[in-house]
Amino acid sequence: MPFFSIVIPLYNKEKYVENAIKSILNQTFTDYEVLIINDCCTDKSIEKVMPFLSEKIKLIHHSENKGLSASRNTGIEKASTNYITFLDADDLWKPTFLETINRLIHNFPEAKIFATNYEEIYPTKTFKPYNGSFNLAENHEGYINFFKLNIGQGIYNHGSVCVHKEVYEKVGNYDENIDFSEDIDFNIRANFHFKLAYSSTIGMSYLMQVENQITATSIVNKKLPDYNKYKPFEEKNTQVADYINFEKYVLAKKLKLYGDKNLAASLIKSINTSKLNWKQKILLQLPTYLLITIDKIKSFLIKKGIKVATYSN
Repeated sequence: MPFFSIVIPLYNKEKYVENAIKSILNQTFTDYEVLIINDCCTDKSIEKVMPFLSEKIKLIHHSENKGLSASRNTGIEKASTNYITFLDADDLWKPTFLETINRLIHNFPEAKIFATNYEEIYPTKTFKPYNGSFNLAENHEGYINFFKLNIGQGIYNHGSVCVHKEVYEKVGNYDENIDFSEDIDFNIRANFHFKLAYSSTIGMSYLMQVENQITATSIVNKKLPDYNKYKPFEEKNTQVADYINFEKYVLAKKLKLYGDKNLAASLIKSINTSKLNWKQKILLQLPTYLLITIDKIKSFLIKKGIKVATYSN
């Protein structure tokens, strides 16, 4: 039995999937299986995958397009190992990613979630995310408090995390009734119950502004998480409450920008603005046309190699 199961959800990524697979084949730690979940691709993605198939790399087909959560769940169900990792077909791993995760597993036995930091690859420049890794030593490896350090961009993303099967048995798989912020929903459930071991080193590359990017699709008509269901978690842990309050802010801002202004207004009423910084408080009150203008300015600055964010005071 291999040590890791690597799940690649695949839908129309013909330009990228070969490089994603090659980044797995270039790993310094090689005891793994790869499960590519074909979510009914309509382009040449499967044609690109075929030359890589082997006893180690398998292709699993959905009979209908089911979405990201269902693809991940299929991978979890088919995995033959206890340690499950994910790599989207348009992202890349650094060669030592699995080696780092393996070291975390052996050095921090109380954890069931293991992750590294990541980088964001834009067409003109690479950025480190504005996340809680700035509060850690440059080469930190150890247990961290997910909810305390995750006020900002994600401390990890789902291409830089490994989850023990016991976590899914306890908290359930990815909610297929949600198709926006699925990762956030799972992370809240998982990190409430299990410890996270984390490396602040960059283990994966997250390709930004990619066509057909699952995580970049419009919020309009999406099925969103119901943040009220986390109330029992918030009542037991104030840091969970602060984290969920921040995620409500992020969602409300996106709803104002791209979605339902009425739903945004309702969500804003439930936000404790005293927990937000001054920039975030202002953004919540701005009219949509100004938010759109700011968003366009941020996109322009990124093209010039400058990234700005509201996560710091």
